[in-house]
Amino acid sequence: MSPKRPPLSWLLDRLSPPEGLLLIILSVIVGSVTGLASVFFVKLIFAIQDLSFGSGSAMFPFLGKWIYVIVPVLGGLLVGPLILFAQEAKGHGVPEVMQALILRGGRIRARVAVAKIAASSLCIGTGGSAGREGPIIQVGAALGSTMGQVLHLSDERIRNLVACGAAAGIAATFNAPIAGVAFAIEVLMCGLQMRAFGNVVIAAVAASVVSRNLIGSKFAFEVPAYSLNSSLEIVLYLILGLTAALIGIMFIRMLNMAEDVFDQWKFPQLFKPAVGGLLLGLVGLAYMHLPNLSFPAGAAAHGGGLGIPIPHMYGSGFPSIQAAIQGQTPLWILVALIFLKPIATSLTLGSGNSGGVFAPSLFTGAVLGGAMGHLFSWLFPSIGLNTGAFALVGMAALFSATARAPLTAMLIVFEMSNDYFMILPLMVAGVSASYFSQWLHPESIYTMKLAKRGVRFSEGRDMDIMQGVKISEVMRAKPLTIHKNASFSELMGLFQETNLVGFPVLADNNKLWGIVTLQDVHRAQSGENFKPQGLTVADLAIERPITAFPDEPIWVAIQRMSPRDLARLPVVSRDGSDTLCGIISRSDILRAYDLGIVRKQRGQIVEHQVELRKQKENGFVEFVLKEENSCNNALIKDLQLPDTVNMVSIKRSGQILIPRGSTELQTGDVITVYGRLKDIEGIKDLLNTCTLPDRTTT
Repeated sequence: MSPKRPPLSWLLDRLSPPEGLLLIILSVIVGSVTGLASVFFVKLIFAIQDLSFGSGSAMFPFLGKWIYVIVPVLGGLLVGPLILFAQEAKGHGVPEVMQALILRGGRIRARVAVAKIAASSLCIGTGGSAGREGPIIQVGAALGSTMGQVLHLSDERIRNLVACGAAAGIAATFNAPIAGVAFAIEVLMCGLQMRAFGNVVIAAVAASVVSRNLIGSKFAFEVPAYSLNSSLEIVLYLILGLTAALIGIMFIRMLNMAEDVFDQWKFPQLFKPAVGGLLLGLVGLAYMHLPNLSFPAGAAAHGGGLGIPIPHMYGSGFPSIQAAIQGQTPLWILVALIFLKPIATSLTLGSGNSGGVFAPSLFTGAVLGGAMGHLFSWLFPSIGLNTGAFALVGMAALFSATARAPLTAMLIVFEMSNDYFMILPLMVAGVSASYFSQWLHPESIYTMKLAKRGVRFSEGRDMDIMQGVKISEVMRAKPLTIHKNASFSELMGLFQETNLVGFPVLADNNKLWGIVTLQDVHRAQSGENFKPQGLTVADLAIERPITAFPDEPIWVAIQRMSPRDLARLPVVSRDGSDTLCGIISRSDILRAYDLGIVRKQRGQIVEHQVELRKQKENGFVEFVLKEENSCNNALIKDLQLPDTVNMVSIKRSGQILIPRGSTELQTGDVITVYGRLKDIEGIKDLLNTCTLPDRTTT
């Protein structure tokens, strides 16, 4: 009996709306709901903060400054059970969204949104040094993912809705829709995808409209206007960017070390957040005993002030960022907070508490920029520098260094300042910080956590997956070729007959000589002395092209194709004879990635199914159906599969299909079978030799 389909999915099938209209509607819904969630989240944080420190201090005055220790511990005790309810809510959340986008087709459990809001509001409201941007990004992503799963959308569309939710979260929190779009594209989607771009923009706008209507249209920070007084300032901002890279790496390593210490500590996970709260509280207690501390009045970013001061490094720290931008913070406090804020954040998030690293990065950058602004003002008094401008640029520089997202950093600060004169300093400091930190420390604050799990990204793909698939598994073993002595007319005829845009060029004995593409022909035709008579393929082709070997992983092919953006790569034998074995193209690489994902997912499943692995003669095997296989377009029921072999799944265009007798095999299908290994080995031969029955009816 087939499972009952959700009503919304059934209605979607009946209405069959146009693709563009459907995605626009869903983007508006995701953006609006994320905007509402953001407003609720912010209000909940301030309510908990006022209850914890304001009402708590009034009800228990005998606690004195020890309230700065007790409240974070109580918050950690409340967060612990919520983390057990949804492990994805632990930490800063964005790495989990990235992992879901790349490895799970954007699928995130619905419970993550509820757990993340509850855990993060308790953590930040009770003094935890974390940001609210990371949680609302994860909440928005979970909302988008849940909607896509309920409607049974494809992986690509679910990923799109996840990006919409993330962009909406940033847009609603900072009232910066452009920065929200940039974050989704730069950090989560790892590049501009035009089909997804418009929907992400719409979601960000919807979230901003909802947020502005409910909590006002003011920006997260009040930024005074600045002007560039001297070209020397550009050099000073460059120095700020390079320094921010070093501090950003320090922050990344601190957080990583704290996570390692707590993860390796054999102590109940339920109580680890409380231990982190205790350590944070002791730091805060010691800080509050320092003399001549000054605290900003009120709170920034849509929140009211507290009746009592709290340590500057507690919570998101928006009031302290505002004070640094306004140039109201003493130099010694700025210098101390450069180190205390990363320490406090590492203790909070490393212990398993829930919150983001976006705001702590902005905080650390603001105090770093403010401190360096004071230093530069003392060194160059004649220029008339403004320390607040350096604090503002420092925010963008340090976030660029930690997240490797200079465009997002520039846009978010530009949207907050609304001052075009800040563009040059933002560009110089942000880009220099990002590149310098990446050179010194390849992993960002978001990818570091994933790298420890064995998940390494490059251009939106898991490098480990691309290392696990060989070129021989997905290459076209019998590509169309042309001899180097063939005429120009023969070459053009081959282009017209096949609609292909490139062919390997052979010499005698099937030896690879070169490669010729339609682009090479167009380049020759654009010359002044072009005469097709007497031309041969050798006159047009590129001799000795870049090649790959069949036993090399797909990642090697990607690396060789990337510098010149090649569309295809000839594959030759490794024995040095230059014998052509096949050709691999971009579409083959996409199929290889699908194959790698299937293998990784199957490996994770098999780890929990030990009983199936006890029999050494049984196992899983995956392979890709190629164009040359004779069983293309065959029905599964027509295949002569052995009784000891079972076809488990077919991955096609990002979707997993359950094989049925009426399922038709297509080129590019990633087929997974399970059974007796010695029988499985013969299946590939079966796919090459099967004959399709005559299914015509009279």
